[in-house]
This record gives sequence, structure tokens and C-alpha cells, in this order.
Amino acid sequence: MIIFHLAAITLAVVIDSIVGDPPNLPHPVRWMGSLIYSLEKSINKGSFRKVKGTVMLAIVLLVTGGASFLAVHFAYLLHPAAGILVEAVLISTAIAQKSLKEAALTVYAPLEKGNTEEARLKLSYIVGRDTDRLDEPEIVRGAVETVAENTSDGITAPLFWALIGGAPLALMYRGINTCDSIVGYRNEKFRDFGWASARLDDAANWIPSRLTSLCMLAGSRPSHVTTSKAWEIVRRDAKKHPSPNSGWGEAAVAALLGVQLGGINYYKGVESNRATMGDPLVQLEKKHIVKANQIVTVTVPIFLILLWLGGMLIEMAAAWV
Repeated sequence: MIIFHLAAITLAVVIDSIVGDPPNLPHPVRWMGSLIYSLEKSINKGSFRKVKGTVMLAIVLLVTGGASFLAVHFAYLLHPAAGILVEAVLISTAIAQKSLKEAALTVYAPLEKGNTEEARLKLSYIVGRDTDRLDEPEIVRGAVETVAENTSDGITAPLFWALIGGAPLALMYRGINTCDSIVGYRNEKFRDFGWASARLDDAANWIPSRLTSLCMLAGSRPSHVTTSKAWEIVRRDAKKHPSPNSGWGEAAVAALLGVQLGGINYYKGVESNRATMGDPLVQLEKKHIVKANQIVTVTVPIFLILLWLGGMLIEMAAAWV
């Protein structure tokens, strides 16, 4: 069965690289978001909010996993090729390589034309920080950090879980991640209600984020330091990030580009001082957005190869047992 998952995963990456996420077509992640918003509005009130948030998460996972399992199951009953195709289409909706790169380029394009105001606006669509007063290096930092962090969240982590459990587990991962992105905040409204979503998202990304960092460093040559120094930077800085996982991608991209990520952000006027990643060997420039995308382009096929190797080893071990 793992060989079917691997075939579907590979086909899903191809589908996503060609089709992406067309805004006018139905999409499971948008459906998940609607379900989450509806449940949150209904039950995020009164006492026992941790319990209610856990119930919301469970409902999202049951609906997502159940619907995708039935679709895949009946497709495989028809024919293995039909099962692989349905799995591939479903997995492709859980990943966002094309959309991630395009989002970064919408920030790069106005910078290339010298339109800083437009670049600030485009950046505001993909980050939560205040962007209205950012200069070019800070705009670039926001775009590069988004690419670095979401390489795992939006591409490699769903592929990792697809290897373990096919399309149902890939979409369940996307459900966890979507719950976290909507309710996983440490503010008065979501601190308790989003607790389960945030903790499960941390657990689900623990292995993929580290494998992604490994693949980034294995696939791209550092611009201003040796490969061994880049590894040292990642080991030094990844754990500084407030998230147990996001720092691995950010530290790897920072080390490869020779730049420093992190620093001071503002959220609705409130200062947030984030730990820095990497050494500031060169100033951030608009070209680093393109280079960050190039790192993603190389990382994904290397991650695919890693999944194939892992899947084959699992198959061989199962056959031997």
C-alpha cells in the first residue's frame, strides 16, 4: 500500500506545481476553514474552553479524515489506478508549493519596479505583522520568512503524513494546521480554546520541520559560508524560535542566503521582539525572495526522494517480517 501512497504523493506534487490552488474552484482547506469558523463562533464561550477547543478539533479531524477515507476507499475498490489518482488529487489540495512561491513573487514584483507601497500591501496579505511602515529589507524579510516557515507547513509536512496514511492523513494534517492558524493564538480569546490545536500542530510538525531543514541544506549551496558553517548556524539558531518547529526552516534559509531573519515585528502597533536567525553577512535585498523560492524548488524533490527511500525501506522490512 505504501507504494500506492508514494505514487500518489509524486503525482500530487506534479498536479500542484501545474494547477496550484485556483481561487474559484472548490477546495477542502476552504471548507475546513468554514467549518472551524462556524464551530468556533458557536462554542468558544463560557467555561471549559480547553475541552470545547479539543471537541472542535476532533470534529474537524473526524469530518476531514472520514470524508477523504471514504473517497479513497471506494476509488481503490474500482481500480488501483483510480485510487492513486483520487489520492493524488486530494493530497495536491493539502500542499501549496505553487501558491507559496506565487505569494512571495507578488511581493517581489512591485519591489522590482520600485513600488514599495504596493509591496507592503502584498506582504500584508501573507503575514500577520504590521507592514505599513516597513522599508525594503524588512519587506523582504517578511516574504523570505513566510517562504521558509511554510515550506514545511504547506508542502513537506502534508507529504510526510501522506506517506504514513495516504490522503486521509495528509488532509487531517491540513485540518490540524488550519485549526492552529485560526485559533492557535496566545490571546485572551484563543489561549484556552486553541490550546489543543496548537499543541497537536507542534507535534505533527516536529519531524517534518527537521527533515525539511536537512533537505534544504543538502540541496542548496550556501552563498557566503561553508556547508559545515551553515549546519552550525541551523543547530545554533533553530531552537531560538518561539515555535518548536518554525525555526528549522528559517534558520536553514538564513544560513543558505547569508542573511539574518527574525528581529522586531509589530502586531497592531504592539512590538514583538523575535529571536534572530542566521548571521547578517549581507543585507536583505529583493533578490533574496527569488533565491528563497529557488531553495523550495530544490528542497521538494529531495524530500520526495527521502520519502521514496523511507517508503521502500518500510516495504522491505514488512516483507522480511
